[in-house]
Amino acid sequence: MTITSTTLPRVQAIIAETLGLPDGGRALTPGTPLYGALPELDSLAVLDLLAGLESEFGFMIDDHEFGSDLFASVGTLVAFVDGKLADAA
Repeated sequence: MTITSTTLPRVQAIIAETLGLPDGGRALTPGTPLYGALPELDSLAVLDLLAGLESEFGFMIDDHEFGSDLFASVGTLVAFVDGKLADAA
């Protein structure tokens, strides 16, 4: 899993804003589990999080691109974003 130093804080901030977490999400590490571990991350929050990622990073996420494995941890989500950005470059 490749995680860039610029993507992680942006994803942390989007997660924190979407879920109403304190400190801008700085306590979230790549290993922090997400779906099933954070009660705030329900199915509606997942949709809000996806919309936030699309808006922040300027890409579209197709339905077939995401599932529960994408939200396994902060790191899996950041790696996905990095992959989308690399594909667009």
